[in-house]
Amino acid sequence: MSSNDKSLRIDVVDVGAIISPSDSTILNALEAADVHIHYHCREGFCGACRTKLIEGEVEYTTDPLAFIDDDEILPCCCVAKCPLKIKVPL
Repeated sequence: MSSNDKSLRIDVVDVGAIISPSDSTILNALEAADVHIHYHCREGFCGACRTKLIEGEVEYTTDPLAFIDDDEILPCCCVAKCPLKIKVPL
């Protein structure tokens, strides 16, 4: 692991805290922690994984094409830039 690699905490409302590698999409981190989230495309096209962002900031690995509100993210195509608090539709 290089010195630039780090993991970030993601607090998932009604689920608990998970750890996300800095180079992993939030969707991959959720799946690795057995948090079930609806998704289809994994590339920001469909919006099926739309998730409420309560605290924190993300960076998109690809520009999402699906419509999202200002307080929402698409976990399939973004990575955490800092610790996050999110609410996934259960």
